[in-house]
Amino acid sequence: MRSVIGWDVGGAHLKAARAENGRIVDAIQLASPLRLGLDRLAQAFTEAKARIGVAELHAVTMTGELADTFSSRAEGVERLSALAVRELAPAEVALYAGRAGFIAPRDAPRHVEDIASANWFASAALAARVQGTALLVDIGSTTTDLVPIVDGNVAARGYTDAERLAAGELVYTGLVRSFVMAVAERAPFAGRWSPLINENFATMADVYRILGQLPDGADQMTTADGRAKTIEASRARLARMVGCDVEDADAAAWRMLAQWFAERQIRTIVDGAMLVLSSARVGADAPLLGAGIGEVLVPEIARRLERRYLSFGSILDVAPAAREQASHCAPAAALAVLASVSTREAIRTESGRAVG
Repeated sequence: MRSVIGWDVGGAHLKAARAENGRIVDAIQLASPLRLGLDRLAQAFTEAKARIGVAELHAVTMTGELADTFSSRAEGVERLSALAVRELAPAEVALYAGRAGFIAPRDAPRHVEDIASANWFASAALAARVQGTALLVDIGSTTTDLVPIVDGNVAARGYTDAERLAAGELVYTGLVRSFVMAVAERAPFAGRWSPLINENFATMADVYRILGQLPDGADQMTTADGRAKTIEASRARLARMVGCDVEDADAAAWRMLAQWFAERQIRTIVDGAMLVLSSARVGADAPLLGAGIGEVLVPEIARRLERRYLSFGSILDVAPAAREQASHCAPAAALAVLASVSTREAIRTESGRAVG
């Protein structure tokens, strides 16, 4: 049985998905904020390996190279690659270089632009193979990827973070870690438009916690004030955004304020999706393919765009118990499948029976 584990090394989380003969059987996400140093990431690898097991091959993608822990993306790619190889030894490790395919870790310095933040390309490449045409909407804890897939090809206009930001295919808003002050400049409260205080008082995790829409296990970071992850504590944090204490209004008022911030975030993603769709040949009958920890928002986005909604997990060969988590960890799951397929194709090619 061929076992492959796909790893997605982010700036805040480490995600892993295990495939047995191309079928996803497990997927996990662990907090590993790089701002706390590489030792925290190494610890997360140790914890993940204990939970998800060993494998013959490990395939690694990343977005963490953008963290200000590193002086440059090149340094980030090299140090994260080296750490992954060390933590996964003695097993074989392949780095995912997106448009350049899988490469040996020793070649990382020559493929920095291909490796850096290429996790979205893994999800899109698998979707192109399986679904053919769709708009991939992967809402993570921090960012949203909007990737057009047309006739079995990744039809994105951008590839690097800078290119994707400019094309509207990378939107810096997410379900958990986005600070509320980054979602809007003002909000309706107590019958007037209130400017927001530009402090890190509350995150979108507080908004969705108040609304009861925060998926279990989604919020793995400490809160903005270090206090509890309760609805009451989230109301208090949100109140500070409009210069108030939680006692200054009732629960209904704080819920309405949370509803507005959630609405504002969804509008931002819908606007981005409409921009991408306006320049891509994604037919009107093509679905929105939802993924990420914020997938809970995608059905509503699909409704507004008058399109079908499909979960990324539904296009995977995946054990039922792992389906939701595999969709939440889409790049890691896609990478495990792609690496399994690439390995099989390479074996067939070498034997002379087929060309992959």
